[in-house]
Amino acid sequence: MKKSFVKIGMLTAVTAGLMLTSCKDKTDDDNVGSSDTVTSSCTSTEVKIVNIDASNDGVGTTTWTKDNVYVLNGIVFVNSGQTLTIEAGTIIKGAAGAGADASALIVARGGKIMANGTEAEPIIFTSIADGIVRDINGTLCTASNLAKTEQGLWGGLIVLGKSGLNTVPSIQQIEGIPTSETRGEYGGSDDADNSGSITYISIRHGGTNIGADNEINGLTLGGVGTGTTIEHVEVIANQDDGIEFFGGTVNLKWAVVTNCGDDSFDYDQGWRGKGQFWYTQQNLNDQTTGDRGGEHDGGTDPEDAAPYATPEIRNATYHGHGASRLLTFRDNAGGHYINSIFVNWDKGIDIEDLASGEDSRARLEAGDLSIKHNVFHSITAGSTLDALLVSNEGGDLSTHANINNNSVEDPGITATNPVPTATLSAGSAPSDSWFENVTYKGAFSGSNWAANWTLLFE
Repeated sequence: MKKSFVKIGMLTAVTAGLMLTSCKDKTDDDNVGSSDTVTSSCTSTEVKIVNIDASNDGVGTTTWTKDNVYVLNGIVFVNSGQTLTIEAGTIIKGAAGAGADASALIVARGGKIMANGTEAEPIIFTSIADGIVRDINGTLCTASNLAKTEQGLWGGLIVLGKSGLNTVPSIQQIEGIPTSETRGEYGGSDDADNSGSITYISIRHGGTNIGADNEINGLTLGGVGTGTTIEHVEVIANQDDGIEFFGGTVNLKWAVVTNCGDDSFDYDQGWRGKGQFWYTQQNLNDQTTGDRGGEHDGGTDPEDAAPYATPEIRNATYHGHGASRLLTFRDNAGGHYINSIFVNWDKGIDIEDLASGEDSRARLEAGDLSIKHNVFHSITAGSTLDALLVSNEGGDLSTHANINNNSVEDPGITATNPVPTATLSAGSAPSDSWFENVTYKGAFSGSNWAANWTLLFE
C-alpha cells in the first residue's frame, strides 16, 4: 500500500523554542524536508511530527499513537474498508488554510475511526497554531497557547455513514465537499451502521471556511448509524456549529459545546437518535458569539418527508450569552427535550407554524415534539411559560408548556460552575435502556464530569 502520508521528522529542542522538522520518506536516502517552528516548553526532549497528506489512497488501516504529533495537510480521508485507530492522548493538528486549502479529517461511508481517549488522556484535535505537544515518550510537555475563544483556524472532524435520511435522493453529498469526490457521500438504508467509536475527544479552534459562507462544523455526523459509539466529546471555539447531525440514527452522550460562532447543537434531514448530558456554554469570557442553543430542522427536500426528525434529548444544560434564541424547530422537525435546564437566553423556543401543510407546529400537536419537565431561568422574552414557547407567527402555545411540568426558577448554575445548587428532581424516567436513569434535571449533579478532560474546564 502506498504510504504517501508518511512524513516524519525529529530533533532536540533548544532554548525556549522547538524546531519541528519533517521529511518525506521516499526512500532510505532520498528525503525532502520542510520545517515549522512552534513555541514549546519541551526544552530537553524530542517531539516527532508525522505529516498526513491528502491522498486518494486514504490513510490506510493504521494506528496513530501519542508519541507522535500528527498534522493534517488538506482534506484527509479514512476510505471505505479502512480503520483508523487513534491511541488515547494523541494530538492531531490541522494545517492552516481555507477553501481548497482547508484541512479536515473525514471518515467515509464504510470506513471506521476508533478514537478512544480517556479522562486522563483525551484525544485532541486542534490547529497547527496551537503549541500543545507530547514528546516521543508520549508525555504532555506543552499546554495549549491559544485563547479558548480563537475560532476558524482549521477544519474539523466529519464522520459519514450509511444510515437513512429523509431526503431525495437518499444518498447525499456532505456540504463543502465537491460532488466529484464520492468519498463525501452519506446516507443509505442501514440504520445500525457502524462507523466506529469516538470517546473522550476534544475538538478545538476549527470551522475554517471551505466555500462561500460554508464553514466546517466541529463534529459533523452525516447518516451515522446506531452501531457507532460517541461519548464524552468537546467542541470548543468552532467558527460554525458545534455538533451537527445530518439524518441518521447515531446517539450522543456527554457532550460539551462552547463558544461556537453559530449554533451549538444542530440537526436536520430526519435525525432520530438519542442524546443525554449535553452542555453548551455560550458566554465564555463574556463573549457574545454564537446563535441558538439548538437549531432543529426536519427535512430539506422535501421538508415534510419521512422519517420525521424525532430525537429524544434528556438532561441537557444550555447556558446562553443572553442575546440569542434558545431553540428553533422548523421544516417539520420534531424532537423531545426532557429534564433539562435552560439559562440566560434572549428568547425561548420558537416553533414554525405555516399557513398550510406540515410544519413543526403539526409535530407538536401530534406529540412528535414535546418540552417536558424542564427548568427555565433568565430568559429576556419573559418570566412565564406563556412567553417561552411560541410559534414563529406569535401564536399561543402556552398550553403545551404548562401541561408538561416545566417551571421558571433559578437552578443556581454559573458560567464557571454548571452544577446546580438547587435541588431539581427529574420529572420522568426514561423508557429506553440506552439512557442513564438519573434522578436530577440538567447535565450535571454533584460534580462536574467535564472537569478533567475538556479545555473549557482545564
